[in-house]
Amino acid sequence: MLSCAAPEFDMHPMKLPLLFALPFLALPAGAAPYSSIANATAGSTAAPPISPGIQAAPAKPMAASAVIPANSPIQAKASGDALLRKDPDFLAMRDAFRIGDTGQVDRLYPLFSASLLEPYVAYYYLHMHLEAADAASIKQFLSRPADTPMIDKLRGEWLKQLGKTQQWDAFTEEYPRLVNEDPELLCYALQARRRVQEQGALVEARRLWFSGEAQPEDCMPLFDAALVAGIISEDDIWQRFRLALEAVNMPLARQLAAKLASRRGISPAALDKAYSNPGRYLGSVNLAKAKEAERLLALFALRRLAKQSSQIAISRWERIAAYFPEPEQRYFYGWLGYEASRSLDNRALEWYKLAGDTALAPPQLAWRTRAALRQGDWREVLASIEAMGQDQQREKAWRYWKARALDATGAHLQAQALFEALSGEYGYYGQLSAGEMDPPPPSAPERHMPDQEVIDNVQAQPGVQRALSLYRLGLDTEASKEWAWAVRGYDDRQLLAAAEIALRNGIYDRSIDAAEHTRLLHDFNLRFPAPYRSELQEHVRSNELDEAWVYGLMRQESRFVIRANSSVGAAGLMQIMPETARWVARKIGMKNYRNALINELSTNLKLGTYYLKTVLSQLGNNPVLASAAYNAGPNRAQQWRGDKQLEGAIYIETIPFDETRDYVKKVMSNTTYYAQLFGQPQIPLKQRLGVVTPKDALSAMSNER
Repeated sequence: MLSCAAPEFDMHPMKLPLLFALPFLALPAGAAPYSSIANATAGSTAAPPISPGIQAAPAKPMAASAVIPANSPIQAKASGDALLRKDPDFLAMRDAFRIGDTGQVDRLYPLFSASLLEPYVAYYYLHMHLEAADAASIKQFLSRPADTPMIDKLRGEWLKQLGKTQQWDAFTEEYPRLVNEDPELLCYALQARRRVQEQGALVEARRLWFSGEAQPEDCMPLFDAALVAGIISEDDIWQRFRLALEAVNMPLARQLAAKLASRRGISPAALDKAYSNPGRYLGSVNLAKAKEAERLLALFALRRLAKQSSQIAISRWERIAAYFPEPEQRYFYGWLGYEASRSLDNRALEWYKLAGDTALAPPQLAWRTRAALRQGDWREVLASIEAMGQDQQREKAWRYWKARALDATGAHLQAQALFEALSGEYGYYGQLSAGEMDPPPPSAPERHMPDQEVIDNVQAQPGVQRALSLYRLGLDTEASKEWAWAVRGYDDRQLLAAAEIALRNGIYDRSIDAAEHTRLLHDFNLRFPAPYRSELQEHVRSNELDEAWVYGLMRQESRFVIRANSSVGAAGLMQIMPETARWVARKIGMKNYRNALINELSTNLKLGTYYLKTVLSQLGNNPVLASAAYNAGPNRAQQWRGDKQLEGAIYIETIPFDETRDYVKKVMSNTTYYAQLFGQPQIPLKQRLGVVTPKDALSAMSNER
């Protein structure tokens, strides 16, 4: 099985210093570590032409003007050669910092006074001495130009130290400068505010109270004070206890149960039994004499049963429903409908309707809408969306399905207005909306290529240079954060320039990310690069796969980082699980295969495309099903089909796994854009998604083969 869990990059093209004329900046003339759509087709008669709608950028090395200018602050500090010589010292200091070797950090610190990476070295040093450092040294570091995330990182750590030691004047002075907010620091800020505005601070703390998730320990003094003052009431404790149960946050539920008044008392043993063995708990409680707390715990146990099996839950419920007041019955049906819709039970919509006017949480409303989509009940789709709060209704998914529901119920003008607005937002729902318009708008915007002058200016920024240097050192986590900090607040021209710089340096993931954040000026060649095309085409042809679909999938899987590794073990461009790789290697007769080869470019492409073809063939040559199978496994992809034919977009919208649902949307959206880039015949996304046949129909097709 393959997975698209978020990759944790442990190796990057930037680790290959021979690609660069300077240690981490320029490419040698006539060479590039990426294959642009244009140059990948050179010498290959099989590659289709470029669509005239989206032009491919010609292959080009990093221009001389994109190298650090001689008069830049970076060049003034140190040459590339000097930086390269200090690499071992920097890595040694980083290692010393990670293991807490203060002596080694102190010894190496003076070596980096003129280094591009000096902010990291200074951070390591100050962090190690944070408790003993004088405020002046800390403030001097924090007063630097904020061109690196390390300054705000140390600011947050120092603020926590000030809060811990209750140095409230210094905390209050520095806190407004914090960029990255932190719940713990928010509670410290309210503690500082209590000195002058006791009532206001505790009222603000009450707003943090209503969450099913645990809050930082530093919020506890505020909550305790608010409880004593009566600002947080007994009913507020009860309400948060309900939220904790709905979130299935048992540690928090146990804490809150201990605070409940005796009339709502719940024993820890009963709470644990309702969670771990809901059937036994329901059999042990005397509902005929049950109080509100016991009934709530019984409803929690029923929801736990519903998560296992809707049928078991409803069978149990029918025997005990009479013991619950009508509002609690409606509450139960709201959660039964939710759990049933997530398991694609056709009775879900019926149970949702029995919930009546009970308040539903946003996830419940989302799945009520999906249940209505599965049933083709467009009026219920519309009603469910209109029951959502305004923020949820503004999500692209519900704007699109509201337009579809309006169109299906005869409100064509309202539907077209929604489709038109969405069609200007590039991506899955924008593409679907464009397909509902006549005539459809252009599928991609006019290309805006970054100006060389802007590229030079962005290239000279210290944060960009630091990010490139960190990538070269293989410190991808730090590099990614440095890059994100450097480009935050960029306008469209600067973002496109940053994307071009990243592309030229083979950092495809950062290039795509920067290009995706433009608002008015766009370059879809930067959003949808096609590296390694000449290497891939042999495998695409031999497995008779759609090249655009394979690229759409790879872009989502790894962002074209060769040595991307996910948290679950998937590896390489196509994010192959080790056991899947071994299975494919045996199937194709690959002798001497070993796990170390999984990140090798040709091997990864060979194994990945063969497996992709395998699941595609198993699932009726349906790319929607095959995309879902590539991420979540073939069995699940088949189980998610309906008892009747489903529109492909409805099948995708009702995939129970959030990750897989989002994954398939992006793969199919990417595929449509790559098809245009590769000059393939234009097929609207809705048509490309097609239909998903019923379970029985696909089984019959498999038997015929």
